[in-house]
Amino acid sequence: MTVQIKTIDLAPKRQTFGHIARRLGEDKPASRYQEATLDIQATANFHYKPLWEPEYWVYDTRKTAVVMQDWYKPLDPRQYYYAAYNIARANMNQAVERNFAFVEERGLFGKASESARAAIRRGLLPLRHLHWGSNMNMAEICQRGYGTAVTAPCIFSAGDHLGMAQYISRIGLLLDNQTGATLDEAKQTWLNDAAWQETRRLIEDTFVERDWFHLFVAQALGVNGVLLPLIYKNAEAAWDDAALTVALLTEFMNDWRAEEGRWSDAVIKIVAAESEENKALVSGWAKYWIGRATEAAKPLSAALLNDGGAVAVAAGEAVLKKAASLGLAV
Repeated sequence: MTVQIKTIDLAPKRQTFGHIARRLGEDKPASRYQEATLDIQATANFHYKPLWEPEYWVYDTRKTAVVMQDWYKPLDPRQYYYAAYNIARANMNQAVERNFAFVEERGLFGKASESARAAIRRGLLPLRHLHWGSNMNMAEICQRGYGTAVTAPCIFSAGDHLGMAQYISRIGLLLDNQTGATLDEAKQTWLNDAAWQETRRLIEDTFVERDWFHLFVAQALGVNGVLLPLIYKNAEAAWDDAALTVALLTEFMNDWRAEEGRWSDAVIKIVAAESEENKALVSGWAKYWIGRATEAAKPLSAALLNDGGAVAVAAGEAVLKKAASLGLAV
């Protein structure tokens, strides 16, 4: 008996969803990222305007002064949607867990000098409050923003900041043998230490910014661009003989900053390039917040590195240079 196996190619009736096909073309297959992002934003059939802000609809392009013909132009170069984001973060978290296990099993903080432990308590642990503030900012941008291409990565970023606040908290618990005393001390440092007050003032000032893209620029170029690299990348000398241990436990933060920057830089560049009016607005915001962050970083740099604020100034200049490369007039 002879068996013949034949194959039949069945052409799909459509390549993707209708709203995606209307944007990309009927015959073009769409990626998972495109299907999870493009034209998801609700645009019509709202029941009523919110009572707390009756001049706007719930989703309203007027909630920022910048104007885009299409808020789906600033796409995420990482192509993160829910599944891709979680897979990427799960892989990064595995490395973090190995590093924490390595430090804890060998009792590396117990072998650190008291001066190093004191520097970590003063200079690193208060960052948990900065990350919590950043989490609030990114969640605010998500709820006030327009277009899933921007708002979806913003809520991912909010989750990242919450995770980094938790990593910092775990470092504190390693320092105090899980009592939590260092975290109480870090809160008082955040509230009262003169070196941190300009940073706290900057974060609290961002809380009242209602223009969501203005807030995005403040967070991306000011907080993320100047303050985070100062502590995580440029302050290694402050941790003395615990520098390698701190580097292991904060490796995620530096990797995250490089990855997040690819997206936030792309968004700022595309929005600023849309029009001369956008460029002028974004350039002014960038210059202001980079300057504010640099001034806030100076007392931290001076307190931790005894450099008179020189490292903070260098960090600010580096971000200004990057902003110029994005097409901003800073």
